[in-house]
Amino acid sequence: MRGTPYPTLGELLRRARATVAARPGALRLRAVGTSRAGRPLWLLSAGHGPRHILTVAGAHANEPVGGVTSLFLAERFAREPALLQESGCTWNFLLCLDPDGASLAGRWLTGRSGERPPGEGPAAEASPTLRGYYRRFYRPAFAAQPEFPPVASDPRPVMPESEALVRLIDELRPVVQFSLHGVEVGGSFLQLTRAVPGAAAAYRRIAADLGIPLEHRPFDGMGWLAESPGVLVLPDSSPTEERDPSGFTSQATWLYAMRHGTVSAVVEAPFWSVAGVSDPRPVAEPRREVAEASEILLGRAKQLEAVVGELGPRSPETPEEIAHFTAARELMDIGPGVVDTWNSAELATTVGNSVSLGVAARRIPLRAAAMMRQALGGAPALDTLVETWARELASTFDARWVPVADQTELQIRTMLALARALV
Repeated sequence: MRGTPYPTLGELLRRARATVAARPGALRLRAVGTSRAGRPLWLLSAGHGPRHILTVAGAHANEPVGGVTSLFLAERFAREPALLQESGCTWNFLLCLDPDGASLAGRWLTGRSGERPPGEGPAAEASPTLRGYYRRFYRPAFAAQPEFPPVASDPRPVMPESEALVRLIDELRPVVQFSLHGVEVGGSFLQLTRAVPGAAAAYRRIAADLGIPLEHRPFDGMGWLAESPGVLVLPDSSPTEERDPSGFTSQATWLYAMRHGTVSAVVEAPFWSVAGVSDPRPVAEPRREVAEASEILLGRAKQLEAVVGELGPRSPETPEEIAHFTAARELMDIGPGVVDTWNSAELATTVGNSVSLGVAARRIPLRAAAMMRQALGGAPALDTLVETWARELASTFDARWVPVADQTELQIRTMLALARALV
């Protein structure tokens, strides 16, 4: 699998169909819903057991690794059916929860013409660059991420992708639900809605075998318990709602599944790893570390605001430009709320946590600049900002590309280990 590029959405579906056709009966493919733009949501299933396991890929548009992982594991089950027969399970893979977002985010793989551009993208170079990744970056605004439907009191309608996933959870009542994610720069971590005996130790071994650093204390799920470095467990008293920095409140679909006794596991794999995120040494002045990260975040947001202002009155025109603009504008505005969260929590107590904070402080404005660049027609000033910040992020933290084979192996081994513990 080493050297395997991320497939585009079309490539992923073509390969899934070819695999099903080559092994009729071993694998099955069906549509379980449609996106806002009418794209089908495809479920690939392996095995025929009465109990179910569900894997959700592509919940975030800029994270294509989960689709590759799902396809590789499904193909393995087709070759080795005994793996599932002994567990008495059917394993279901939702290949991409947000195909509309993926069609925009996938441009860093294909280029606007539909062909892979020379010198950019995993197929063209062994180690993609952060510059190439961010030049075509897209990640929807918080309220447009289908894994997080709004709470009942929110007047916004639930997206059809969210409704399809909730229906699927109610239909399958899975023993375990895996949500496969990727982070641009940093380390790996695992979130569990319930403690699973032996899971943390197994996860640490898997990451160590692959040479992938674990986030010492991830920022995601700051209200969750840190069972061990890189492993977070939902507290018994945790609310069933999630609130993001924009103020949008949702009920995560991996929390929704708890009503069926399902254990949900969110598995994050880094695209570019940073060894420093796993450093457990304490820092002398945590508050100073938070203050420095906050200064970077707010300062770059202000710098980006100035660049956009200097461009003069411009308005996005196409639906794609509007989507990029909306997401960029949201990220440009959340800085103060993020800083308040950082100051209210016990952060940057270790070197690893401080490194993670520094990455986040740079990543948020870089994402915003990258999307604003595309929303406003690729203005040279924004192009320079994206390239400068992307290079600085890579060099400051010595970010190293993780081969896609290792990213997928991390997720496959983690899912198999947890499935063995739970089924």
